[in-house]
Amino acid sequence: MKLNVGNLVSRNSYKNDIVFEIISINGQVVLLKGVNVRLLADADIDDLKIVQNVEEDDDEVIERNMKDLSMNRNHYFYIPGKILHIDGDDTYLDRCMKFYQYMGIQANGLTIPEKSISLKIQSLLEEYRPDIIVITGHDAYYAKKNHKEDLRNYQNSGYFISAIKEARKYEKSQDKLIIIAGACQSNYEELIKAGANFASSPKRINIHALDPAIIASSIALSDKNKSIDLIHLIEKTKYGSDGIGGIITNGTMYVGYPRCI
Repeated sequence: MKLNVGNLVSRNSYKNDIVFEIISINGQVVLLKGVNVRLLADADIDDLKIVQNVEEDDDEVIERNMKDLSMNRNHYFYIPGKILHIDGDDTYLDRCMKFYQYMGIQANGLTIPEKSISLKIQSLLEEYRPDIIVITGHDAYYAKKNHKEDLRNYQNSGYFISAIKEARKYEKSQDKLIIIAGACQSNYEELIKAGANFASSPKRINIHALDPAIIASSIALSDKNKSIDLIHLIEKTKYGSDGIGGIITNGTMYVGYPRCI
């Protein structure tokens, strides 16, 4: 079997559960990136199976979220909350930015390596002044090492925690700045303790590429004077409460009247 960069594959040893794109090949070792899941992995070339005709499922996610909106555009006008999305992966960032655009939300996006986010986050908050900030990218929990409380057993959770803490130095109130943080298999408990409103991953599982954007957009499009339906919001994500959890939070959208034609 001849494999090339860009091929779509799955891993036989994992029962072909996730579809990846080949990022690089170095002898027998292949670097993989999840098509729909925020996951980087490597594999032996002999463990891979070519997959045909797999597409990103963004359209399905967009349609599901658009149906959930209940705005009465005949009488009122709406000003959604502003989002700043910082992502360690430019491919996933691009998909999230397209999602925000479809949802009609003002969002700025930046690709920054996970380890560098904490160094830049305060200046970016000063520059963009968002209502919601997303801090995401890639992560991994090394289960073979045990002790899921130990941050040394995570690829990037420690960097996400540092970024959250820096953001909270800028704005302490979890009502005034909504923080959504984490990626696949992140240390959920520690991200919440650090000050995130929402974080991944309670069950240390992988999350969908758009899951952080789903949470952010739902809050941006929810009434500022009302608390969100926490369970309903989390159930909108790919894996529900196994993948993402959080605290009851108010929306960030202003509602006005009358709406001018």
